[in-house]
Order: sequence, then C-alpha cells, then structure tokens
Amino acid sequence: MNIAGLQKHSLIDYPGKVACVVFFAGCNFRCPYCHNADLARGMVVDPMDLEAFWRFLEKRRGFLDGVVVSGGEPTLQKELPDFCRKILEMGFSVKLDTNGSRPDVLTKLLSDGVLDFIAMDIKTDPERYVSMGLFPNGDPACIYESIECIQRSGIAGEFRTTCVAPFVTEETFPAMLTCIAGADRYVLQPFVNRNVLDPEWVERHARGLSSEEMARLAEMASGYVGEVIVLSRFG
Repeated sequence: MNIAGLQKHSLIDYPGKVACVVFFAGCNFRCPYCHNADLARGMVVDPMDLEAFWRFLEKRRGFLDGVVVSGGEPTLQKELPDFCRKILEMGFSVKLDTNGSRPDVLTKLLSDGVLDFIAMDIKTDPERYVSMGLFPNGDPACIYESIECIQRSGIAGEFRTTCVAPFVTEETFPAMLTCIAGADRYVLQPFVNRNVLDPEWVERHARGLSSEEMARLAEMASGYVGEVIVLSRFG
C-alpha cells in the first residue's frame, strides 16, 4: 500500500476542518472528464511510503484536524480499513472520497467505525453509468447500495456532482436527485477542462454547465436535499 500523492494542507477538502489529502492510484471508473487522470490510470504521481506518511502525521499533531483519503478510488486498497484505523488512533478525523462502486468496502469501514465523513460522487443517472462508459462492466445496483449505506450510516457526509454535459443534463438530473433524496448536503461543482482522462473525447463531446445552469440545478435540488452548495471552482 503505497501513497501515490499527498497534499499537505487543505482548507476546502474536508468541511470545517484543516486537513491533508492522501491520494491512492487506480480507479475502476473511466470518466473522460476526470481531473485526476494520472491517478485514474494507476500512475503513482508522487510516491510516499507508509512510514514516511506516519512520520508526517506525527509532526502535524495540533495543526491538522483530519485526513482526506482520496484517489483514484481508495476503496480498491485492501489495507484501507487498517489505514483509516491508524489515522484515527493518532487523533485525526478521517474523510473518505469515493465513487460508490464498492458498497461492501463502505459497509466494512462503517461497521469498523473508522470513518467520520464520506463524500460520494454522483456522476449521472446511475442507470446510465454503464451505457455512458463511466463504469465499465459495472452494476448500477452498487451505486444505489452505497447511497443507501451512507444515508443510513448516521455519520456526516455529502454527495457531489461535477456539472458537465452530457452526463448532467435536464434529462438525467431528476433521476440523480431521486436517488439521493433526503441527503443532508449536495455539492455541485463546475467542470474544469484541465488534465482530463480523455482530452479528445472531452473536446468533441463535453460541455461544462454555465453558472446559470448550475443555479437552476441547485433550485431543483432544494426540494430533495437539506443543503445545496454551488461551488464557483472545482474543490
């Protein structure tokens, strides 16, 4: 289990906390607009062994509040429960960023009590994940199961969507809202065409939604979730 990258300080990745962000390489999704393209391909961008990371955390006691575990898709890491548990034992909160494709891992992490916050991406209508090429050979049932797992967990969390067509449109958005109905917090973030996984596809087919379009989506979402946050930049 090698860390593929580390952001040593962040004020925006963990709501209400000062955190570092740990990145793991590898992802089972193929979102063409993904902004962590190297990590999605499984490339280790800035390697760090675990002992070096634990030394880093030890020195940040009293400065950092939490650790964001991100990727890639971190739930692909077999040692993730133990990794999160040690972070907690050192006195830091743990936030997990996930695409929701592995509800069995989420269930394990939650039953072990090693998570304090979960952020899950909602890419489009889950029924379209496979047909639109986001989740090759996947099963949308996994997405629904992860949503339910988070909703009933009782811990803090949010769902979030990168507002990029053709994945997020007036046609797909109602189904997206229905599947997260009752969520405490929903974050809409803009698409940034930078370091994407498939630049050619994005150039031909993708379009970031305008601020006006995102505002309309937020208005639609207000009847389904507790709090809607519209970011002016990707965070």
